[in-house]
Amino acid sequence: MTSEARVVAFTVLRRTFEQGAFTDRAFHATAAGLDGRERALAMRLAYGAVQRRATLDYLIERVAGRPLTKLDPVVRAALRLGAYELTFSGAAAHAAVNDAVALAGASRGKGLVNAVLRRIAREADGLLAELDDGTPAGAATRHSLPQWIVEEWWEGLGAGETRALLATVNEPAEHSLRANELVTDAPALAALLAVRTTVPGDPPEAVVVLEPFDAHGSRLWQEGWFTPQSRASMLPVRALDPQPGERVLDMCAAPGAKTTQLAALMRGQGTIVAVERHAGRARALRRMIERLHAPCVAVEVGDAGEHAAQAAPFDRILLDAPCSGLGTIRSRPDLRWRVSPERVQALAAEQARLLSVAARALTPGGTLVYSTCTISRPENERQIQTFLDRNPELEPIDLSARFPFWCDPRGGAHLLALPHVQGSDGFFIAAFRRRER
Repeated sequence: MTSEARVVAFTVLRRTFEQGAFTDRAFHATAAGLDGRERALAMRLAYGAVQRRATLDYLIERVAGRPLTKLDPVVRAALRLGAYELTFSGAAAHAAVNDAVALAGASRGKGLVNAVLRRIAREADGLLAELDDGTPAGAATRHSLPQWIVEEWWEGLGAGETRALLATVNEPAEHSLRANELVTDAPALAALLAVRTTVPGDPPEAVVVLEPFDAHGSRLWQEGWFTPQSRASMLPVRALDPQPGERVLDMCAAPGAKTTQLAALMRGQGTIVAVERHAGRARALRRMIERLHAPCVAVEVGDAGEHAAQAAPFDRILLDAPCSGLGTIRSRPDLRWRVSPERVQALAAEQARLLSVAARALTPGGTLVYSTCTISRPENERQIQTFLDRNPELEPIDLSARFPFWCDPRGGAHLLALPHVQGSDGFFIAAFRRRER
C-alpha cells in the first residue's frame, strides 16, 4: 500500500506545478488528516521536491533521454518525487521506486518511471558529481534555482559569496521567536519553553529554537508572550529605534510582527499608525495586535502611499516594502519558481513610489527605515541610491557601528543579512534622516 506521506507529497507537487497553487497552502489542505510523523515526512518530501525541481529535472532528463515537457503530468510528478527520495532523502530504493510506480497509476508511463528511477538509484551520485558550480548556469542546476537569480547574485555578491549562499538555500530555515517585551524578555521566555533553545543576544528579543516546536499550539503564543519571527526580520524596527511617546508610521504593516515590535520598543506609549491595503490582512493584523497586547496601534485600511501623503508628519516611518522575497526561499519552497525579472521591476517601481511619499511624510530630523526580505540589487542598493539622488533633503544613517554583526560584507552604511553569514533570512535594511533644513 502506497505510503500516505508519499500520496500527500505527490498531490502537493501536482497542485504546485500544474495548478499554480502555493506549496504551503496545498500542503496544509492535503495533509490535514495525517498524524505527526507522517505529516513531517510528507512536508519534507513535498517541500524538498519543489525546491530541488531543477536538479531533479536534470537527472531525469539525462536518464530518460527526453525532456520532461513530453511526459504526462502524473508521470512527471511521480518521477520528481521518486528522484528526490533517491537522491536527497536517503530513502530505501525499493520503497521509493515501488511507490512512485504506484503513484503513476494507470498511465502509460509506469514502465518509464520504474526504469528511470532504478537507473537514478544506481547513477545519481555520478550524475550530480558532473554538475560544476563554477558558472552561474552550472550553479543554478546544482542548487536548483532559476539561472537569472544566480546571475544576479553572482554579479552583485561575487562568485565565492554566491556559492556560499547557494550552499544554504535548500537547507531548513532557522526557527526563531521574538519575545514580546511588553510581557517578558528573551531569557525568561527561553526558560519557559519546553524545547531546547539558545538566546543569541542580537537582536536582544530573539530566541532560537533548536528542535521541532509547534509555536502556534503553545499556550505562551496564545497569551501573547512571543511570535515567530526571523532574527533578521527584527532588525528594521531596531534600526528605526522608536521612542516612547513618538508618532510612528508602519506603511506596510500586515501581518504585524514588526508593528507589535514597534509597540514593544515604545513600551506601549505613543501612537503607531499601521496601514494595510487588504481588508482581510488588516483583520489579521488587528488580531495580532490584540494578542500581543499593543493598544497604542491604530490600524488603517488603504494604500500606504496615499495615507502617508494625507496624514500629519511622523517622527519615524518604517517602510518594510513589498518585495521579491528572495531572502526567504529556504522557508518558501515554491517562491523561486514564481519570481521573475519582470516581477522584480514592477516591485522596484512600487517601492520607489512608497519611498518618495515616505520622504515627504517625515518631520525635520525624523527617521525613515527601508527594508526588504530579499537579496536583489534593483530592490536594495540601486533603489536607495536612486532615492537619495532624488531626495537630497534626506541623508543616510550609518548602521554599521550599531549592528556590526549584520553589516554588508562589501561595506556600506546599510545592513545586509545573508543566510550563510548570520544564519537567518536574507534581509536588507537602510536608514535615512530628514535634514533639519
